[in-house]
Amino acid sequence: MKKNLLTALALLLGFLPSFAQQTLLHCGTLIDGLQNTPASQVTVVVNGNKIVRLDKGYTAPGPNDKVIDLKNKTVMPGLMDMHVHLEGETSKDGTLKRFTLNPTDMAFESTRYARNTLLAGFTTVRDLGGSGVNISLRNAINKGIVTGPRIFTCGKSIATTGGHADPTNGFRKDMQGDPGPAEGVINGPDEARKAVRQRYKDGSDLIKITATGGVLSLAKDGSGPQFTEEELKAIVETARDYGFKVAAHAHGAEGMKRAIRAGVTSIEHGTYMDDEAIALFKKFGAYYVPTILAGRTVADSAKVPGYYAPVVVPKALAVGPLIQGTFAKAYKAGVKIAFGTDSGVSVHGRNALEFEFMVEAGMPAMAAIQSATIVAAELLGMKDQLGSIEAGKLADIVAVDENPLQNIKTFRNVSFVMKDGVVYKGQ
Repeated sequence: MKKNLLTALALLLGFLPSFAQQTLLHCGTLIDGLQNTPASQVTVVVNGNKIVRLDKGYTAPGPNDKVIDLKNKTVMPGLMDMHVHLEGETSKDGTLKRFTLNPTDMAFESTRYARNTLLAGFTTVRDLGGSGVNISLRNAINKGIVTGPRIFTCGKSIATTGGHADPTNGFRKDMQGDPGPAEGVINGPDEARKAVRQRYKDGSDLIKITATGGVLSLAKDGSGPQFTEEELKAIVETARDYGFKVAAHAHGAEGMKRAIRAGVTSIEHGTYMDDEAIALFKKFGAYYVPTILAGRTVADSAKVPGYYAPVVVPKALAVGPLIQGTFAKAYKAGVKIAFGTDSGVSVHGRNALEFEFMVEAGMPAMAAIQSATIVAAELLGMKDQLGSIEAGKLADIVAVDENPLQNIKTFRNVSFVMKDGVVYKGQ
């Protein structure tokens, strides 16, 4: 009698695992993020927010199980974009918005951009620079208040005075002031260390620096180095002390090489990468995040009269068209490449266009998919939880209607999205 009562109580409280509801995904074609060839007719078993096993064939459900029919789909790990900016989005009045939007305005807009990104199949992103609203957005998503991808954010990027991420570039003189480490602007190793520690205090997940000039900043230079070797070394050493990886925006070769020698984890854009830089990538194991979509976008937008401020236009026309060629060169040379778009510079939710540009430049479709799954997970240091469909990983799973190995454009319409075991799109 006592044993029967205990069993009944366990059933009532849901303590018996054999009776727990599982979700069975019946996958017609499965690209798991690890193998170079897809599998057919596989069942992915999800319990809570984890993948618990993969079965050959279509497993029959138990009495409490839920079945999701993806037999006519190609199923993959959730896609990962290693370079986005969720606080804003390209627009013709982008410069004006710097003076008219409050952080609260950006926060509300960012929720829409986050949702669009997730529904496009990107379940994890690195947000590489904003005002700090991106930290609050991450927290709101983690709490379930806002719908969006899993975010790893740098908070505010670190720059030097007048550098690409100096937030007062282009301001009237009486408005410029002298922003310091708290605002992510440094001069010298001591301030560099303080800026990293401030990012830790703010709750950032990683560090982003602008190692060279950039395209959209209201400053003339788009490629020159903007940190000394000593400043870069101080940033990277301090970042390591606090458990941070460092991403480095870099267009010019010299700034890129200084950043890699200092030990950054990834280089973003890499437009003027030369043979010496490629050798350093391979020697130090740095990742390259190309952002071809951003290059295409700024080059096109710069041709629209008045879209960008006059100081931006020549930089966009010069830098934008080159990134795809740089990507092709880096891929052929064997540089590690992680998927990234710089979305925000382009429209959020169209991230998958990057796949098309990568394949167009010579990367096989499977390698492009892996750059947005297992390679991206490696870059994040999250390979044990993300980037592939295998037992023990978080249940981040997406599906498309066609086989992307045959038609890469199918990523334009991701038809099923599961993040952390929750279905956000599809059945």
